[in-house]
Formats: sequence, structure tokens, C-alpha cells
Amino acid sequence: MAIKEPMRTKEKVAKKPIFNRIQEKDITRAIVKLFSEELIEHAENDVVIVGGGPAGLMAGKNLAENGIKTLIVERNNYLGGGFWIGGYLMNKITVRGPAEKILDEIDVPYSEYRKGLFVTDGPHACSKLIAAACDAGVKILNMTKVDDIIMKENDRVSGVVINWSPIAALPREITCVDPISLESKLVIDATGHDAEVVDALQRRGKIKMKGMGAMWVERSEDAVVEHTGEAYPGLMVMGMAVSTLYGLPRMGPTFGGMLLSGKRAAEIAIDLLKKGTND
Repeated sequence: MAIKEPMRTKEKVAKKPIFNRIQEKDITRAIVKLFSEELIEHAENDVVIVGGGPAGLMAGKNLAENGIKTLIVERNNYLGGGFWIGGYLMNKITVRGPAEKILDEIDVPYSEYRKGLFVTDGPHACSKLIAAACDAGVKILNMTKVDDIIMKENDRVSGVVINWSPIAALPREITCVDPISLESKLVIDATGHDAEVVDALQRRGKIKMKGMGAMWVERSEDAVVEHTGEAYPGLMVMGMAVSTLYGLPRMGPTFGGMLLSGKRAAEIAIDLLKKGTND
């Protein structure tokens, strides 16, 4: 029995390609050229924020909106930290009033679970905050780890020493890769629980971290916002790095303190930069 071939439909042939004619070399040149130009531009900054979580993004947004040349250095491929997921891998984000005003500011919908406690979706809130920071003009170096700090006259923190994040994951004997440095008028530690930039000072005996306290939501968020500020000449702390430095309670999966700490950090940074300009 003869096997019948399937009927072939007449295929339409496009008269011209859908996409523009671009070759592989063009793509490579575009990436390398524009990345290099941006890195050269940000070898010198007004503010370098180390850590792209909610506090870092909030501070970066407000600084950039005020014309401050701001760079966020983030060791992960993604921004947002724990703001994506909330607590216990459940992606609902809580904020206590008055921090819901920040959600209004970045146009994130939320519900009031009970008086003064507001709930929103983590992916929505986090993506909106990232977009708001980028729209304001913040530049990002992700997959970049801060190895050390620059210290100059009068022991002032004057920038950060950086390397690619994957370098830290490889055995030391095969990763003899020197870092590079970025200068900045101010550095802000927004690295969360680890307080990595403050730790660089502690290793040199310049400062002493008390370590984070146990959880106490009502005490913690107020204390974090109140203690946000300059911890050492040229170095500010915000977010959970504040708790680690000063021995304050932690607050768990509620993020109003992070958002308001970032906002306060931006306000203080602007004042410090103005003071430095006038000195």
C-alpha cells in the first residue's frame, strides 16, 4: 500500500526580515562600548550605595531625583533583596503606617489588613521600586562585590574597591584577579544584616559593630530610621546595616522601616554633600 505524503500548505515568504540586519560583532561592540563608558563615568561619584535592596533603591531614587550622581553596587544578578518575597517564601509584603505613603508614591496598590498594617504583592512592589530608581537616573553595577573601601585624608571613607561577584566563589589559588576602585564623596552601607562596608572598618579597628538584636517589630523600625545616618566620616548606614552596627532589634518581614530609612538616608546625604561643598 502506497504511503501518501501529507498535504503541504503554501508557505508565505516574507518579502523582508522582521528585524533589522545586525551582526554579532555589532551586539558585542554595543555592550562593551556602552558598559565601559558608564563604568568610566562612574569611577567618580557623589554617592555609592552598596546594596540594592529596598533601602538602597529608595535612597538611590530620592538622591537621583535631586540631581545627585548615584551608583548602586549589588553583588547579586537581581535587585530588591528580600522585598520580592516577604516572609517564609510567601510573596506578600507588609508595611506599617505611615510607610504606605511610599507605596502611593511609586504607584503600588495595597490593602489595609488592619488599621495601620498594609499588605501588597512583593513582585509588584519590588519591580515598581526598581523601575522608579532607574527612571530617576540611578545607575547599577550588579554582579559586583565590594571587597574593601578607599580611605584617604583624615581616615575618611572615599570610595569602594570592587570585583566581579563570581570571583569570590572560586578557589583563591585560581582567582588572582585584582579589583578596581570607584571614588565617591559618600558611601552608604545598605548591605543588610552583614553590614559589609562597616565590617571593612571594623577589620581595621576603626569601628565596633554590636551585632543585631532579637526581633521586636515595634521597637526596631523606629530605631532603624532614627539611627540612619553617618556612622564614620564618609560612610553612612541605612536599613538592616543600622541594626547590626548599633545592636538594634530586627523587624522580620515588614518593610516600612527599610523604605523610610532609605528616604531618611537620602535626606541626610544631601545635607552632608551641601555641607561638604560649602566647606
